[in-house]
Amino acid sequence: MTRYQNCSGVTRRNCLQVGLGGFFSLGLSGALRAADASRLIKQHQADACILVWQDGGPSHYETFDPKPDAPVEIRGEFGTIPTAIPGVRFSQHMKATAKIADRLSIVRSIRHDQGNHGAGNHYMMTGSPPRIPVGCGAFVSFHPSMGSVVSAEVGAPAGMPAYFSMPSMSRSGGPNFLGAKYAPFVVPDNPNSDNFQVRDVALPKGLSEAKFSNRQSIRQQIDALKRFRDEAAADPLVAVDEFYDQGQQLMTSPQAQKAFDIHSEPEETRAKYGRNSFGQRALLARRLVEAGVPFITLYEGGWDHHRQLFSAFDKKLPPHEQTIAALIQDLEERGMLERTLVIVLGEFGRTPKINKDGGRDHWANAMSVMFAGGGTPGGQVIGATDRQGHSAVDRVLAPENFVSTVYRKLGIDPNKIVHTPEGRPVTYVTNPEPISELM
Repeated sequence: MTRYQNCSGVTRRNCLQVGLGGFFSLGLSGALRAADASRLIKQHQADACILVWQDGGPSHYETFDPKPDAPVEIRGEFGTIPTAIPGVRFSQHMKATAKIADRLSIVRSIRHDQGNHGAGNHYMMTGSPPRIPVGCGAFVSFHPSMGSVVSAEVGAPAGMPAYFSMPSMSRSGGPNFLGAKYAPFVVPDNPNSDNFQVRDVALPKGLSEAKFSNRQSIRQQIDALKRFRDEAAADPLVAVDEFYDQGQQLMTSPQAQKAFDIHSEPEETRAKYGRNSFGQRALLARRLVEAGVPFITLYEGGWDHHRQLFSAFDKKLPPHEQTIAALIQDLEERGMLERTLVIVLGEFGRTPKINKDGGRDHWANAMSVMFAGGGTPGGQVIGATDRQGHSAVDRVLAPENFVSTVYRKLGIDPNKIVHTPEGRPVTYVTNPEPISELM
């Protein structure tokens, strides 16, 4: 029998013995950790999460945290409007979300120290700051993203991937050491198009299911190269096999065919979401949740307003926030909101002072995050920035708290120890404390 050992002469059997010995020696602390994980699974508050990622860093001033009493060079051109939460005001273009604010929780006090896009994306998308300095435009992955962790821990529904991202993957939305099988399934096509059809979810024209199965069998016979299944080997052929299998499942899955048939939606519903690409992606996200998909990222760029912020928001913000409100209301009417977590955020906020080009620059000292559904208490604002929106000063929270909240909502232990293919133990989040007001 072949014996596998490392360069120090340690065999797999040695490792198993050490592992079992460690398990039985954990004592009370280990038992408590196991009990806590079991409790999380049983008491999880959400079955799915729709993450609206506003790439570029949306201004907290012009959305959920206006400062009407600040000097004009800080408060900007927009006024404020009342909301369904007594005494709480949003910026003037947030009309639809203001009306349903009693279903929302707004966190105004998350801050961090990663003020460029590459690093800020990574920190907020993973709950882990980048290990080394990265460039502003970098696409980096030092830790698994929320979507990939949910994919690994919750699993996929029959015939469908567990993690979708539309229309592209976010900068740090990948699986890192969890492996390629937990990468997002990207849907780049525009669901607002009359001929919308998701590639890889339909057989090519002229190819019957029988012929497709026959070709799949031939591929398996030809592709007989030996696979190294040990995770430490990181054999790329294993990932290729998994992608082939996923593609085959999608092409023959009635669940996938039904979920992506957005044309079957009543025109009235489609209009409520907004007859634009973002609106129809949000509607598609609702359909994916109905199909059992646990994590969907709606990746929306164009929020990096260094110049002409106010004229840009005049056009961009009303239809965008109308879609968000329509999604929440539709989920509620269908009895799905209680088990579906909806989150809206970007990588950071914007500078207090308006620059010479009429915009705001990157600012990680303060940002706003919107939560709805998934057992989240509505009608509350958590934390606060100072009078000029310069910095979070009350109930100051970190990206780790944000990501831990998402995991706990979905029944995942953020303090769980997992191992990289090299055997290095890591936790999903170094500070597993969730935002208690949201639980």
